[in-house]
Amino acid sequence: MTMFLKTADTFVAGSHSLAGNYYTSPEIFGQEQERIFGRRWICVGRTERLARTGDYFLCQVGAESLIVVRDTSGGLNAFFNLCRHRGTRLCEQEDGRFSATIQCAYHAWTYNLRGELIGAPLMEEVAGFHKVDYPLHQAGLAEWGGFLFVNLSPEPVPFVTAFDPIINKFSEWRLPELRRMGRAEYRVQANWKLIVQNYSECYHCPLIHPDLARRTPFRSGQNDLFNGPFLGGFMNLNDEYGSLTMSGRACAPPIANFSGEEFHRVYYYAIFPQMLLSLHPDYVMCHTLWPIHAAETQVVCEWLFDPTAGTDPEFDPEDAVKFWDMTNRQDWHVCELSQLGVSSRRYIPSPYASTESLLAAFDQEYLRSLG
Repeated sequence: MTMFLKTADTFVAGSHSLAGNYYTSPEIFGQEQERIFGRRWICVGRTERLARTGDYFLCQVGAESLIVVRDTSGGLNAFFNLCRHRGTRLCEQEDGRFSATIQCAYHAWTYNLRGELIGAPLMEEVAGFHKVDYPLHQAGLAEWGGFLFVNLSPEPVPFVTAFDPIINKFSEWRLPELRRMGRAEYRVQANWKLIVQNYSECYHCPLIHPDLARRTPFRSGQNDLFNGPFLGGFMNLNDEYGSLTMSGRACAPPIANFSGEEFHRVYYYAIFPQMLLSLHPDYVMCHTLWPIHAAETQVVCEWLFDPTAGTDPEFDPEDAVKFWDMTNRQDWHVCELSQLGVSSRRYIPSPYASTESLLAAFDQEYLRSLG
């Protein structure tokens, strides 16, 4: 991916890369699923997927399947995908639309879109049984910037508390109004942390991304978030380029009233643990990472534009999509090489370069979260 010039005052002296077992151990991977992905707010997609009453999609967070659905009052809910009777999986289809209820195909226990049990055949014969005692199990759900986040913890840290440092940070980009006009999925044979770490430095850019390096100098810009769960900052576009696209020109009208320097910057933020948010003058790109096992990660990449962009005859989303698809694939390849390397018995952690301070900061947050 990308990033940033690091300054000495944000660099942790003596920081070394993580030991190899953090990228290869099934035991550590299991701990991550419980202590990080089972407790943190996880980005699961865009609100626009649930435009109408009954619209739903499934998301898999570790071993847990969730149903995210819009109910009859317009509210959004996330339910664990299991019936309260004997635990049967309720829904198999990845997305769709419920008419008005969610019904278990095993014994016909039926729930409304708020998760309340409204039908349980023959259970009136069971002494002391009350439908009100058996709603669907609910997961934490929050909406921010048009993105949906879930939390599996029974007592999650409130979203507004967890995201306080960035809750209003990106308002210029009008994130809730943007619409997805490009999407790609990738299977990367690398640990999820290697992908985040790769995104968080541009030390590699001149060799791995020559086209990117021509458009934005790899030592340009600076960080404005350099500790905790939110890390990142901006890089400058070279004067002859208007955006990060194949053509080098902006592929859509500006998504905000940028002026001066802001119009010639691209901002990159890693939102712990699995969201990578890239904000350009003319579009926003978002990666979400879905660990499959210690050495494999599914990556979903989405490109968001102003919904009115389609009325512009010059609008070409593929100009951005193709540029980043090329860049993504370059990154995935080098991440896979890194996975092979850290799996070697001869791998030994080494010092981070001064341009890799966000990696040291990510490692600190990761180790703190892992406990």
